[in-house]
Amino acid sequence: MRNNLKKMAKDVERGMKGLSWRIGYIRLLERVGHINFQSGISHLFFLASVLLVATITIFFVVFILHTALPVFKSEGLINFITGTRWSYSEGVYGIRMFIIGTFMMTCVTLMLAVPVSIFTAMFLAGFAPTRIASALRPLIELLVGIPSVVYGILGFFVLEDVFQHHVDPFFCATLGSFIPFFRDVNPNSGSGILLAATVLAVMILPTITSISEDVMRSVPSKYREASFALGATRWETMKKVVLPLSSSGILTATILGMLRAMGEATAVVMLVGNAARVPASITDTAYPMTAKILNEIGYYVAMDEPRSALFGVAAVLFAIQFFFVCAMRLVGGSAPIKIFRGG
Repeated sequence: MRNNLKKMAKDVERGMKGLSWRIGYIRLLERVGHINFQSGISHLFFLASVLLVATITIFFVVFILHTALPVFKSEGLINFITGTRWSYSEGVYGIRMFIIGTFMMTCVTLMLAVPVSIFTAMFLAGFAPTRIASALRPLIELLVGIPSVVYGILGFFVLEDVFQHHVDPFFCATLGSFIPFFRDVNPNSGSGILLAATVLAVMILPTITSISEDVMRSVPSKYREASFALGATRWETMKKVVLPLSSSGILTATILGMLRAMGEATAVVMLVGNAARVPASITDTAYPMTAKILNEIGYYVAMDEPRSALFGVAAVLFAIQFFFVCAMRLVGGSAPIKIFRGG
């Protein structure tokens, strides 16, 4: 009798072990299936997000090119870009003066913004104490949140008189006597390329500064320590070690700032003067492409040919910016990371 009971107890114990093993196996399958389900949902969400962004980008590109296609057919792309006359009544459209105005304003903006931005980034990344850097960084980043129209109002009501009576005459008296590019050709007004470029330089300063600082801080500390071990000062380390390793990232930041300045419209319309001619100096008025579009699209959006011409300006501006984005991807991108990993 006892032997039978022991045998039954062993059979029950084996059965319980088998049952518990089956239950554990079932639970494991449930967990794996749940994980696979969550992973599939995550991948589907990521794929949908990427497709949405790609669809929106393609839609904008196709819409702009489709709307601009009639003027490209009627004028010819080369004539449209190199032409000097723009007349709605005669149906003649050339945007060379707008392209020149855009490039002149952008170049002056970069000349003003890039040195200040890079030196500020160098100070924050290599010389400023932690407390000072922590206090200055939010103030610089705060400039990004100021609306463009506020910058335009500040430039129009505050800075225009300063430029008319002080800044423009100073450049004309000091450099304009032997460099025609600095002559004050419009002494009765402070509006012009220099005023617009100064305001744009303040607008793009946070972008270039923040990215440049991040790139400089990403340089591994072993490079700095090796430089200090060889007897280099902090300035020599920044100049000969940090800056060369950060050069591609700084160039990327500069191109991003340039694209920001090139695509700005509201502040530019209020400050640049909007004169349809090729500027004679940096104090002269100009008519950038964004200002042309913003000023006239509201009046001619219902007319097929003028609307196509304005969208043609937008298409050329988009092509220019796309070219610089491709250049940024070639010279910047992940180049700094590769250098650091290689070390």
